[in-house]
Amino acid sequence: MYGCEAWTISKQIQDKLEATEMWFLRRMLRIPWTSKKTNERVLNEANKRRSLVRTIRKRQATFLGHVMRRGKLEHLVTTGKLEG
Repeated sequence: MYGCEAWTISKQIQDKLEATEMWFLRRMLRIPWTSKKTNERVLNEANKRRSLVRTIRKRQATFLGHVMRRGKLEHLVTTGKLEG
């Protein structure tokens, strides 16, 4: 997830991230793909509280706050305010 602060996440990419996260969980818990377990049941087994997409959004908000507090070039680019 290095650099996820700068990602643009569309609905399609969000769906792919969630599917990949579920695949990772099933691999870590050694649940075969032939078993008939729902995603909610897998999440309950993993005691998962925060999803991957939610973590990325939190890191993006933290990074944006960091950029807005600095007041340098990144702040000017983000807000689009130029003097003159």
